[in-house]
Amino acid sequence: MDQLTLAGTALDSFHVCAFFDSRDEGYEILHPYYRQAMEQGEKNLHLVDPDLKTDHLERLVAHGIDGPGCQACGQLELVGWDQAYFDETGRFNKDQMLATVDKVTTQAREAGYKRLRIMGHMDWAFRDAPGSEDLIEYEAEVNEVLERNRQPAICVYDTALLTGAMMMDLLRTHPLTLVGGVVQENPFFTPPAEMLKELKARKARVEQS
Repeated sequence: MDQLTLAGTALDSFHVCAFFDSRDEGYEILHPYYRQAMEQGEKNLHLVDPDLKTDHLERLVAHGIDGPGCQACGQLELVGWDQAYFDETGRFNKDQMLATVDKVTTQAREAGYKRLRIMGHMDWAFRDAPGSEDLIEYEAEVNEVLERNRQPAICVYDTALLTGAMMMDLLRTHPLTLVGGVVQENPFFTPPAEMLKELKARKARVEQS
């Protein structure tokens, strides 16, 4: 299998939570990861703000990546987050999204790609989207899907949007973190089964109050 590195670090897990202070910082740090995928002929699925698709491609080009060319040949699939995370009613449906991640990894493999790299911009979760209260459950459950398929995914979060409690929950659902351009094994990571049990108990307490 070809190299899989992020910010100069070889990845041994498949679910990374990337925290950035700005869009510029995010692209500056992630562009070598994107370029490596393109050069190795891997499939790339980027889930972005639907209003910023053109901006995303322009930023790839600015960092020496032929985004439009890779998109034209099918190597890069650029999808608005509204068409990925939301169902037909406009609600975040975690079970549907888990099935989608499983499906696209299988499709990429069947198409002959050695690897599929998924990147998702997660700002949608902080815009009062229906169902966004299930985000942490999704982040916990998707670990199993990614590990089973042996495919990497990076969830990109804007630190300005996060409360301390939300950041801690995100840390607990990702085996790896990318902060300040440094990839680290996450000491706060909690096994999905344990995390889901805690979230269920937390929800029950809220319903009883």
